[in-house]
Amino acid sequence: MKSPSSLPVETAPVLDAQEFTEPGAAVDRLMALYTQATDYLIARFTEVLDTGRATARFRAFYPEIRLTTSVYDLPDTRLSFGYVPEPGTYSTTVTRPDLFRNYLEQQIGLVLENHRVPISVGQSTTPIPLHFAVAGHEALTRAPHADLGFSLRDAFDVPDLAITNDDIVNGEGVRNPDGSIPLAPFTAQRVDYSLARLAHYTATDAEHFQNHVLFTNYQFYVDEFEAFARAALADPDSGYTAFVGPGNAVITDPEAPLPALPRMPQMPTYHLKRERGAGITLVNIGVGPSNAKTATDHIAVLRPHAWLMVGHCAGLRNSQRLGDFVLAHAYLREDNVLNEDLPVWVPIPALAEIQIALQEAVAEVSALDGFELKRIMRTGTVATIDNRNWELRDQSGPVQRLSQSRAVALDMESATIAANGFRFRVPYGTLLCVSDKPLHGELKLPGMASDFYRVQVARHLRIGVRAMERLREMPLERIHSRKLRSFEETAFL
Repeated sequence: MKSPSSLPVETAPVLDAQEFTEPGAAVDRLMALYTQATDYLIARFTEVLDTGRATARFRAFYPEIRLTTSVYDLPDTRLSFGYVPEPGTYSTTVTRPDLFRNYLEQQIGLVLENHRVPISVGQSTTPIPLHFAVAGHEALTRAPHADLGFSLRDAFDVPDLAITNDDIVNGEGVRNPDGSIPLAPFTAQRVDYSLARLAHYTATDAEHFQNHVLFTNYQFYVDEFEAFARAALADPDSGYTAFVGPGNAVITDPEAPLPALPRMPQMPTYHLKRERGAGITLVNIGVGPSNAKTATDHIAVLRPHAWLMVGHCAGLRNSQRLGDFVLAHAYLREDNVLNEDLPVWVPIPALAEIQIALQEAVAEVSALDGFELKRIMRTGTVATIDNRNWELRDQSGPVQRLSQSRAVALDMESATIAANGFRFRVPYGTLLCVSDKPLHGELKLPGMASDFYRVQVARHLRIGVRAMERLREMPLERIHSRKLRSFEETAFL
């Protein structure tokens, strides 16, 4: 084989850009361009595997959406998305239009409605990395690449971390290489990177994720979620159609066994599916802010409608009892994992729509309301830390800060999930359950813990699910608060 520097570059056939005024037709074109590009790379890669050599450096490009407007339009300012702020050319690369069809049709439709100019769909100048083009083709991803005798990067494009980042959502004021303004919060390569990571961490494919995501930090919630899912599948009026577990195991029969993987992933994930992604996904992120950041970093590219944390916490007030609920209305961030992306001086506001849905769900499940609801639920600041054994340190520092912040509960995930929701413009909320009170000498002992989990987890899980069902009934433009949008925002949500 020739040296890499002497190989000619061979590209997929060039297809002209086309203009559209109807979102469905635009997405059809995106799918055609993406399929053409990935089919080309798969065919060339198959040839290289068969022959053991590469005759060229093979390249294909992501499709893109482009919008140009020359006037200061006056959109419906009640919306937090769906329009560009000023005249200019805006563009975004697109991957997996089959997976994102509903999202793309919705976002393109709003832009067309608000600006009344056509959008252009064509090929971008951003190459598709081979690793992402062959994703889902198990025979190719498992092929013995090392036996080729040369590096794949000599013949194909590979992921470029220099352009796989969060600069757009972090508000870095980036421009695309051609000078156009980003139209969407994530580039195609950033999305592809997260889709690959999601499959790794959760052992389920992105297509199973639903628009309403619950995070938890204990396996007990998974057991209850499976029980709830089986009951929902047994109810023909529930609207739920399937239950999916790690390994993409799918059941539609409520009595069917759910096959278990011989080795579970780092963040086991389960999906109670409904038409058009309107079901509920539960992710067991385990304990700690690092896992919470990892999960939300990648799930964010799916543009869920909301995510909530439902897990256990330490109660910090003597008046609390084990089993009480805490509805977070503020966060003390001592998790430290997002300091570079979102400084700690940035406030994380409570979102009214989420707070109301959670409070009403607690009232419904507990059959308490009004002043009586205060018997089992407290609203206040939740502190999130990165030291599981914070109690073993000198108490003068941590306890003083917790008291000054007026915190009512402490955990290791909630503020991270809320802060990343704020950063990624995904509506967020937290409802925790007090499982111990370390400042007041009430630690979980094995027998106490078993009783507590058996009684409380089922009720807590039902509250989280019911809150999500309430949010599902809201129009998307009502859930997505303008609080989450900065001075200059992408048109796409």
